Amino acid sequence: MFKASPISHTSLMLEELAPGSAGSTIEAARDLLLDYGRFVQAQSGVASFCFGALEREAERLPESYWEQSGGAILARLAGLPAGFVAWRAVPGVASALELKRLWARPEARGSGLGRRLVEAVEERARAVGKSRLVLDTAPEAMAAAHRLYLNLGFQPCRPCNGLALEGIVYLGKQL
Repeated sequence: MFKASPISHTSLMLEELAPGSAGSTIEAARDLLLDYGRFVQAQSGVASFCFGALEREAERLPESYWEQSGGAILARLAGLPAGFVAWRAVPGVASALELKRLWARPEARGSGLGRRLVEAVEERARAVGKSRLVLDTAPEAMAAAHRLYLNLGFQPCRPCNGLALEGIVYLGKQL
């Protein structure tokens, strides 16, 4: 595939998914989302993760996020699918979006791709008038992602989507 190195503007391409996006783009995003799900499912200690629900989410891309006032982005490095992120509205919290499913293929890690995907969601949140971004993560299973969130200014917060789950950390950031 490709070697992880700091990304250049010419080697990184972000494609926001929309109804009507090219079938190959949707399929690449679906593959990345399912890779994320298989990774999470394989981790010990990660609280109740239902792969079946994720499969339904992937099958309905991008509508599964659009219907929740959100969206999704596929990232390509050197032309190859390398990363994915999604976001959605937070029910009952008009000022916030929830960042979901951040994933970079192993060979893209360390390139800055994850940072750029989070920044892209921040940009979209600001563009629609949101002042807060929230997320949940499993630090034991996703230590690099957890560090990235903290380095980007996310701080511990209360769960925005229900009860707290063991092994999950809830983070938020004012935009």
